[in-house]
Amino acid sequence: MSMPTKHEFGKIGDTLVSFVEKGVTEERMRFLTELLKLNNFEVITEEEISEESSTEKTFTVAVTDMVFNAVIWIYDRRLKTFEGNIVNEDYWMQRNADFKPQYWER
Repeated sequence: MSMPTKHEFGKIGDTLVSFVEKGVTEERMRFLTELLKLNNFEVITEEEISEESSTEKTFTVAVTDMVFNAVIWIYDRRLKTFEGNIVNEDYWMQRNADFKPQYWER
């Protein structure tokens, strides 16, 4: 899994959204939802309808802030964890909870 590079827009229901990730598991959807809400984003999730008979549900995660782009927010050090640490790419991608490197110091 790698960082999303495209900044996609669209609608969920009647609401204009900036898509965060599509096709994610329920566990990933919950992680992103909690993290984004903690950082004061209004999060909208939607279960994706699969044409395949897959038993695993997938979800779309989006925010109502049209300028939100995960890559920019992560590398500009704008997101925080529940513990107050700065979110880095590994934390965002749920690879590990090590907050080093911070890429650069301010």
